[in-house]
Amino acid sequence: MIRKFYNDLQSGRGITVLYIILLSYVILALIWWGLLLFRQSQQITEYERNNLSLRTDSLSQPVAYQLELQRIEKDEHLRTFKFLGEGGTFMGIILLGAFFVYRAVWKQMRLNAQQQNFMMAVTHEFKSPIAVVKLNLETIRKHRLDEEKMKKLLDNTLRETDRLNTLTNNILLAAQLESHKFKPVMEMLNLSALLARVTGNLQGRISTHSIQAHVLPQLWVNGDKFMLELVISNLVENAVKYAPKGTPITINLAPKGDCLYLEVADEGPGIPDAEKAKVFQKFYRIGNENTRKAKGSGLGLFLSQRILAQHGAYIKVRDNTPAGSIFEIAWPAYSTQSA
Repeated sequence: MIRKFYNDLQSGRGITVLYIILLSYVILALIWWGLLLFRQSQQITEYERNNLSLRTDSLSQPVAYQLELQRIEKDEHLRTFKFLGEGGTFMGIILLGAFFVYRAVWKQMRLNAQQQNFMMAVTHEFKSPIAVVKLNLETIRKHRLDEEKMKKLLDNTLRETDRLNTLTNNILLAAQLESHKFKPVMEMLNLSALLARVTGNLQGRISTHSIQAHVLPQLWVNGDKFMLELVISNLVENAVKYAPKGTPITINLAPKGDCLYLEVADEGPGIPDAEKAKVFQKFYRIGNENTRKAKGSGLGLFLSQRILAQHGAYIKVRDNTPAGSIFEIAWPAYSTQSA
């Protein structure tokens, strides 16, 4: 029984139950205090009425008797109003404080759970490439391989070290963005050329999906080259993680109205409406680390949103037709030629 209660406390359910019990006790104590005060007020009134009736001069002066009786009743009404006012104020303060305390505790518990999921994901993300690199190096050391097999192993090792480097950079960048220490290096960039180059490099590394880019030329934005490359890579790799193998990843870059839009579309399972805003939270991933199969740390979309906010752009996710998701970035400020 004690162990079960401890597990409930660890999961947050026991804390919620304990919090409700304590809050209920405080509210019931306040109500009981109010009832005792009302009862005391009635006893005071009854005592004053009896005392007034026993006074010998009250019968000989009926006007004074009525005035004194009215004073007693008025005092009782004032006490009742005072008790109701103070009790209602205390009740409101207690409930309001309880709401804010519970919300703060719940947010902290949710953040702790997300951080735990993040640690599990990062541990897995680090162990997987490290194991592959170690295996490849041991194979190269123990066996005499021909040039083709050697090149294949070395290429695989480089890809895994790139994964480690990307993960490390994401973690460091997230910390810098959270502490507001990162300042982007802004310059006029040919986003069309940048997008074509990044998607070409990604297609060279990704063999499970085809990347179909529809990019209008000579579209310029003011931004940080490295950061925008990271955003594009995060969105494409995120689509690759969840879309079935063999399905295309479609990228569109074109102006619409007064804004420039970049869209990354996949044909995966999509994102439920209730999750669309949450996917941009730090460490947040749909499902949990024990059930989800896609790799990731829960930082990619969070970093993308923060980076784009520094560039004056915004990102949202919407449903693709007939299946999948579309991550849409909008730049309010762009040009069709270099400054």
